Amino acid sequence: MSTAQQVPDILSPEFAANPYPAYRTMRDSAPLIRHEATQSWIVSRYEDVKRVFKDRAGQFTTENYDWQIEPVHGRTILQLSGREHAVRRALVAPAFRGADLQERFLPVIERNSRELIDAFRHTGRADLVADYATRFPVNVIADMLGLDKADHDRFHGWYTSVIAFLGNLSGDQEVAAAGARTRTEFAEYMIPVIRERRENPGDDLLSTLCAAEVDGVRMSDEDIKAFCSLLLAAGGETTDKAIAGIFANLLAHPEQLAAVREDRSLVPRAFAETLRYTPPVHMIMRQTATDVTLSGGTIPAGATVTCLIGAANRDETRYRDPDRFDIMRDDLTTTTAFSAAADHLAFALGRHFCVGALLAKAEVEIGVGQLLDALPGLRTEDGFEVVERGVFTRGPQSLPVRFTPAA
Repeated sequence: MSTAQQVPDILSPEFAANPYPAYRTMRDSAPLIRHEATQSWIVSRYEDVKRVFKDRAGQFTTENYDWQIEPVHGRTILQLSGREHAVRRALVAPAFRGADLQERFLPVIERNSRELIDAFRHTGRADLVADYATRFPVNVIADMLGLDKADHDRFHGWYTSVIAFLGNLSGDQEVAAAGARTRTEFAEYMIPVIRERRENPGDDLLSTLCAAEVDGVRMSDEDIKAFCSLLLAAGGETTDKAIAGIFANLLAHPEQLAAVREDRSLVPRAFAETLRYTPPVHMIMRQTATDVTLSGGTIPAGATVTCLIGAANRDETRYRDPDRFDIMRDDLTTTTAFSAAADHLAFALGRHFCVGALLAKAEVEIGVGQLLDALPGLRTEDGFEVVERGVFTRGPQSLPVRFTPAA
């Protein structure tokens, strides 16, 4: 029987290289680990992580975000609870679902994807990470907000710094300092834009946020800046890694790639299975409000809980043959995969379910469809093996491909 001491540490090079064997050991024999370096309790089984996220009893809070994300974003919707959270979510959510998403932003998504693909479709080769995935969602968000896409490199630099801060489990001081600088720089960039947009509103998401009102509550300049910062980081990093992950998984399973190319209605299945099999976000933290008993023991009140999504989504008690990528599996419900009723855990669950899930779905469906249309004969570069990087968030570092160039 393994013990917690025999599981590779989440800060170790061995874990960073391939966390999945460690995840299995944790689920099997160390489902609750007290991790001294991060001062947190690590939870890895599906039912335990699901319970933390859904939390109908108020046992888990997002107070951990006070130190985890507020230093780089400012105070965000993720830190709120009760009525304050409900009102703020009602202010921002309409833009990410229904008519607004369909009518206002699908054309933005389609245009940004096409522009990127047009830059390499005639060449016969590309790196789907560097040339497409890392740029596409950031460009979309900047365009939605009505920001200047010429500032893409600054946006990308900021969100990379933010993600590094969030994943700074070892407490690297340089990473922490870079995150603090990013908050200052982003505020200096955004606050004047927000004030100008209040005076001269347009048909963009930033103007919508400036004007939004629910029950007499409107968002302050700081609220809007913090939400935009969160949107760039969370929306950029996760969709970037999701698109790279879908293609890495499909290219490794040519028969499934062929099926998706033939039947584009399978793209949501490929996305849902990628979210389960190689989720962009591997860890989400919460804080206990009371003593809580989960598999393996009791977590005291006031403790940080590190929920291992990457482990829970491969729990063999929930999914058959969980270490196999299979877009046709019947134990993953695609119709609810992008809602708070999802049965994978990649978007979290409950009241803090990812507000941008449908935006991510739209970006992935459009992006994957356009790439498959533009890149016939798509295959990985000869001899290339996909290498995933990251612990907190994780995805392919690069994905060089060849294809038949456009005439």
